[in-house]
Amino acid sequence: MNEWMNHPAMKNIDPVKLKLIQTAAAQTAGKSGAALAPVMMALITNANKRGIQFSPEEVSLIISILKEGKSQEEQDHIEQMVNMITTYMKKGV
Repeated sequence: MNEWMNHPAMKNIDPVKLKLIQTAAAQTAGKSGAALAPVMMALITNANKRGIQFSPEEVSLIISILKEGKSQEEQDHIEQMVNMITTYMKKGV
C-alpha cells in the first residue's frame, strides 16, 4: 500500500514534511480524486501554520503519488484539485 514511500525522491524530503505527507496519505487511502481536495488543503494549511512550505518539486511528487493507480477520470479530478489549491495558495494562506 505504501510503495510510494520507497520512491527515491522521498528520501530527500524533510522528515517533518514526510510525516505530514504520510498523515495525508493515510487519510486519502481509498478516496476518489474529488475527495482528496479537503485533505490536501488541510495538509497545506497545517504545514503553513508550522512555517513549513512545500517546494514545487515536492508538490509535483505528491500529486504523482496521488495519481498512481487512479482512473483517467480520477486523475482529472486530482488535476482540478491541484488547480484549486494553486489558486488558493496564490491568494495567500
